[in-house]
Amino acid sequence: MQGWFAEFLLHLQDPWAMLGFGGQALFFSRWVVQWVAAERKKESYVPLSFWYISLAGGLMVLIYAIKVHNPVFMLGQIIGCANYSRNIMLIRAKEAAQ
Repeated sequence: MQGWFAEFLLHLQDPWAMLGFGGQALFFSRWVVQWVAAERKKESYVPLSFWYISLAGGLMVLIYAIKVHNPVFMLGQIIGCANYSRNIMLIRAKEAAQ
């Protein structure tokens, strides 16, 4: 077996690649959480869980990016994780003030 698919299958045997794939899958799943939450409220809505899932998936991908020495993904995930963390802090502060 040759080509991109064979290379993909080889990556499935690498625990680090599985961490990266898992992080991407977790990050992707956040849209389902947001979609369901918005449908339940019948308005545009981003639940707190969206930000926690974003942060968890982003951190997993960041760890993978560091392992494979990919500065493009590192920078993107660092900025994203900072944003997700800040949103969590803002929501928590608002909840504490109420």
